[in-house]
Formats: sequence, structure tokens, C-alpha cells
Amino acid sequence: MMRQDYTPDGIPARLYGRRRGHPLRPRQQRLLDLALPRLRLTDAEAAAPPSPLWLEVGFGSGEHTLSLLAAHPEVTLIASEVFENGLCSLLSRLVPEGAEAESPLPPRLRLWPEDSRRLLALLPPASLDRLYLMFPDPWPKARHAKRRFVHPAMLPVVARALKPGAEWRMASDDPTYQAWVAECFAGQGLFTLAAVSDSRPEGWFPTRYEAKAIAAGRTPRYWVWRRI
Repeated sequence: MMRQDYTPDGIPARLYGRRRGHPLRPRQQRLLDLALPRLRLTDAEAAAPPSPLWLEVGFGSGEHTLSLLAAHPEVTLIASEVFENGLCSLLSRLVPEGAEAESPLPPRLRLWPEDSRRLLALLPPASLDRLYLMFPDPWPKARHAKRRFVHPAMLPVVARALKPGAEWRMASDDPTYQAWVAECFAGQGLFTLAAVSDSRPEGWFPTRYEAKAIAAGRTPRYWVWRRI
């Protein structure tokens, strides 16, 4: 009998870990209560999204998201993150303290504070022009491999949402995850490898996770997979 916390294909009902780190401060709670609802992507918006449309899965503290938004004024960006402290970090950079309910917000940014797989299911087929997966949780233990966003069962889910020729950009500093990416993409017919590098490509923006990895002596790897 399949456990209730697993889907019928054997993938965990959720891919993420904890939603909250340290207890939220009053300012953080106001950001979640007052600012987040004003940026949250609705199911109706997901069902009829604008174009061009990009998605970042697991934006961490949000610095990469904001760099993308500033550099590409023509794009609507959906930023997905379930970790409340990460959501607060991004929102705190957008909203002055005391103005959580009325401060102007970027019109081309939408936040998705839920499992990104539900979002991918809501989006129409071939609606995404680009997807970012930057330094995801590697879930390094073998028994946790099914929690990784990169997974054979996830490839068709992502492929459905991407336009033909659209890019899936990803980066990881974890050797186990790097090998896992190679294993998962070997032999599949949905994506072709457009580029791979062990130094950040031109036009890519740094993240604090990348900086921590390099400071610790790890070598990040950067991939561009193109939807066939």
C-alpha cells in the first residue's frame, strides 16, 4: 500500500523540507500577511499567463530573482519559494517598513509560496520561455534522492510547461547532485544539453549560495538544457 505522503509514481508528496527557520519577527509577519498576498500568483493568472514568462524554482533569499527582474524588463517572472524566511528576505527588499499594505510592487513579478509542481501543473502547456533552478537542496543522502527537483519523473512535468526551444538553466555545487543531473538526463528525449560550464557563464547572476560554495572550496557547475 502506497504511503499517503507519496504520489502514485513514488515521488514524495512534497520535495521541500521545512517552511520556517527562526521564529518570525513582527516585520516579517507583516510582510507575509500584507505584502505577499499582493504579489501572490493566483490560479487564474497561472491558467492564462503573459508571454514571455520565466519561472525561478526555489529563489532562496531573492537576490537572483531581483537581478533577473532588473535586467529583463520585457519578462514576467514567477518566483517560487516555500521557505517563509526566504519569502521575507525578498519582500523586505521590495517593501519599506511600515508600508507593507500599500507600497508599490513590481508589476512583472509574481510569487508562488507553494510546491512548484502544482504551479507547473496549473500552467498551460508550452507557456514558459525559461526555467531557473539555482543551487537547489541536494538532498545528498541516497534515501532522499526522490526529493530532488531534478528527477526522471519530473522531466516530463517540466517539459510540458516549457515551449519548444525554451531553456532550463540550473546550477549546483554539490558533486552528488552534479552526477545525479548527468544520470537523470542521460538517454531522455525531452531536453538537449545546450551548454555546461564549471564557471558562471556570462549573463548569469551570482547568488549567496554560489559565494558560500566557492568560499568553501566547492566548484559549481552550470547547465543549460533546451526543450526539444
